[in-house]
Amino acid sequence: MSNAKISIRFFDDREVRALWDEQNNKWWFSVLDIVAVLTDQDDYTKTRNYWKYLKAKLRKEKNELVSVTTQLKLFAKDGKRYLTDMLDYNGIIALGREFPGKKANRFIEWFTNSDESIDGKSKTKAYSLFESSFINSIEVGTTKGLQQIHAYLFGGLYDFAGQIRQKNIIKGGFQFAVSRFLGDTLKKIEAMPETTFDEIVKKYVEMNIAHPFMEGNGRSTRIWLDLILKKRLKKCVDWSKISKQEYMNAMMISPTKSSVLKTLLNNALTTKINDREMFMKGIDYSFYYEEDD
Repeated sequence: MSNAKISIRFFDDREVRALWDEQNNKWWFSVLDIVAVLTDQDDYTKTRNYWKYLKAKLRKEKNELVSVTTQLKLFAKDGKRYLTDMLDYNGIIALGREFPGKKANRFIEWFTNSDESIDGKSKTKAYSLFESSFINSIEVGTTKGLQQIHAYLFGGLYDFAGQIRQKNIIKGGFQFAVSRFLGDTLKKIEAMPETTFDEIVKKYVEMNIAHPFMEGNGRSTRIWLDLILKKRLKKCVDWSKISKQEYMNAMMISPTKSSVLKTLLNNALTTKINDREMFMKGIDYSFYYEEDD
């Protein structure tokens, strides 16, 4: 499983890492990540010791959970892969039930529903985009290209997938581009230059202000941005280097002060434009940005 797909989900702002098992067609999830979530623990050693204690207790009780645990390699903070205990979907639900309290119940509810939601299904589509031939046919830097991305992510999930909105939208007190003039606005954005990093970010900011779809703008436009960066600068954004709060704050002030966003994006640029893991990780963080707190 050296080439396994890696996924990161977020529960209460904590990472839950997973590996895709192609042979058995299922995800394996990091036990230590789940234990850290359910014990609200930041210390790796304490988390590992708690799991050690719980595993011994379960083994003594002849609980099958221990026997269905497998070991797979995951990246650690030092950039190296280490064997770590993993459980599949059913195993994680069983593990969650070993923890009392509302948090464990909330975690199980989140875990069982997250992949079946619109976001979960569109995220699965976003993963597949990297390995599809469709990604090479997307128009780069155009409105049509953005519509192609949106239609791919949300086709069959929203009846307006890929369609420019006909209504005005306001989020957080900010009104995005007026729908009556949206056609002209998008033509002007499309004509904006995208030769330099500053020009590309400026174009990205304007497209965010336009917000051409009723939903799914951020997720679509971040892929759109990466495709422009890839084509023009041979770079893309390592979104895992930008925290949710940093990104949201930078985007909020970007219409009047784009320097904060430029700095964030510039510091996160990478040349790993053809790296599948970089793309998958980017999708994980991109979808995480859109989750409600």
